[in-house]
Amino acid sequence: MGNAVEKVSQRLLRATHALEDARVPYAVADDNAIVAWVSRVDEAAVRNTQDVYIVLRRTDLPAARKALEQAGFVHRHAASMDMFLDGPDAKARDAVHIVFAAEKVRADYAAPVPDVSESEATETFRLLSLDALVRMKLTSFRDKDRVHLRDLMDVGLVDASWLEKVPATLRPRLQELLDNPEG
Repeated sequence: MGNAVEKVSQRLLRATHALEDARVPYAVADDNAIVAWVSRVDEAAVRNTQDVYIVLRRTDLPAARKALEQAGFVHRHAASMDMFLDGPDAKARDAVHIVFAAEKVRADYAAPVPDVSESEATETFRLLSLDALVRMKLTSFRDKDRVHLRDLMDVGLVDASWLEKVPATLRPRLQELLDNPEG
């Protein structure tokens, strides 16, 4: 188990360091962003993850591809998604998944992915801002996203005051979680 967690961490760091070195704007999103935010408050509340998601601007994909391929990743476009497999024999689970800034992940989503400018530098990588991350999670609102939002609520990063911070179209989803925090 420890090896699996370490592999994800190393994949994230290799990818973000390659992008940093190539000066490609990016932001860490999804599971690892939740881990980073939750760990700031309570490391014991962190969940392990297998996923690495990075936000890029579509115009930066060629530069990101060059940087990531130089770091040993293999570009793959499948099922309308761009990803970078962690080596030639890797599976999609062993990949860095790309979501594009200012684009909707799915046509029916209420909001597009935030821009990479909505991020902050940490000691190890650029992290999507909490506001942007909460909007992304409320937009997707899959089971996994609701769990992530509850994790943020459990450590006090998200509460009822956020109802005024999120777009009106997403407020009912946040209210649903606030009304039923146990699921």
